[in-house]
Amino acid sequence: MTSTSTSTTEQFADVSATTLLRFATAGSVDDGKSTLVGRLLHDSKSVLTDQLEAVEAASLKRGQEAPDLALLTDGLRAEREQGITIDVAYRYFATPRRRFILADTPGHVQYTRNMVTGASTAELAVVLVDARNGVVEQTRRHAAVAALLRVPHVVLAVNKMDLVEYAEPVFAAIAEEFTTYASELGVPEITAIPISALAGDNVVEPSANMDWYGGPTVLEHLETVPVSHDLTACRARFPVQYVIRPQTADHPDYRGYAGQIAAGAFRVGEPITVLPSGRTSTITAIDALGESVDIAWAPQSVTIRLADDIDISRGDLLAPSGDAPATSQDVEATVCHVADQPLTVGQRVLLKHTTRTVKAIVKEIPSRLTLDDLSQHPEPGQLVANDIGQVKIRTAEPLALDAYADSRRTGSFLLIDPADGTTLAAGMAGESFATAKAVAVADAAADEGWDF
Repeated sequence: MTSTSTSTTEQFADVSATTLLRFATAGSVDDGKSTLVGRLLHDSKSVLTDQLEAVEAASLKRGQEAPDLALLTDGLRAEREQGITIDVAYRYFATPRRRFILADTPGHVQYTRNMVTGASTAELAVVLVDARNGVVEQTRRHAAVAALLRVPHVVLAVNKMDLVEYAEPVFAAIAEEFTTYASELGVPEITAIPISALAGDNVVEPSANMDWYGGPTVLEHLETVPVSHDLTACRARFPVQYVIRPQTADHPDYRGYAGQIAAGAFRVGEPITVLPSGRTSTITAIDALGESVDIAWAPQSVTIRLADDIDISRGDLLAPSGDAPATSQDVEATVCHVADQPLTVGQRVLLKHTTRTVKAIVKEIPSRLTLDDLSQHPEPGQLVANDIGQVKIRTAEPLALDAYADSRRTGSFLLIDPADGTTLAAGMAGESFATAKAVAVADAAADEGWDF
């Protein structure tokens, strides 16, 4: 082997301490999400000169004297014409302290599904509230989605404080209402920050207009919020994407299984189990970037070689023998329906989990979540666009799903229309939206004879 165990261990420690933060912004229409993101990019010196010139030119055409920083993220023509965000806009920027991937998600109720897309991989969500309007229905909806997707950190950005004369009581009342609601949802950490994205107060630089606030600015919080990247604590999972058999004179017996490590780490000499077959073997080599290594970890793309010639193909999952997930053809999950056509009981679908796609049928839709008051609507019969509900699915072949609470990567899946390939729903295995309020409502419904 060309690498030593010492060097790979040091590399592993370096990656575990990575400074990358994925975060999403959300809020009601006109709360100022795009302006906040534009302000972050502009004031953190993450905007190229030609980008700023294009924004200034576009702003002048619209009759605005100052550059409209929202245009840095609202890239679609339809968005610029309407002044709202429709699609998820991804932006990448960095400061000396951390690298960022942000998703600016739509605020309109009909694009809640887009917020699910943007927040599905986020470690932090920034929920904006207009200081003049306070916590509204869509604010509660976005907080519920963040909780459902198990986003560990939520920032409440009370925006447009300049329009309420930077009044501390206004901020305090909104922060208390939101914190109470989000805590009930189970959000583990909530940080409230008063800002004016348009004026730049408390976005990158501290505000001189709110000396009563002693907390961090938005950027300071983004740079310092603790984000766990302890890959050694993750359950190791390796979905096989491709089987490599070069059949060359130099490698006549080479058989490798290529793919991207979804979670955790794999080591040479480690016993593994192949799922769903349950066959076992031992890792004899790991090839990464043309070299043999002793250890590899998520999200590296590698080729793993085993001691035994086992029937393995795309869609199989390699896991440590002592920590392999159970396989089953029955899936209970929470899904967010993202397609325009409804999802109905008895519907035949395709279920895509990591690199494996199998036929499936929707057996039951036990309940639909009402995000307004967190109550459960029993036996709705179908889910329509933006609905979040519980489903029971029967698959044609066994799947090795982790619980979404244990792994957001291997505990998630997609439901696909087999006729045209349309994505129907995003699913989270083993999840139930059991907030204190939802449980109380469900218990009351059960007393009345409803079957959940």
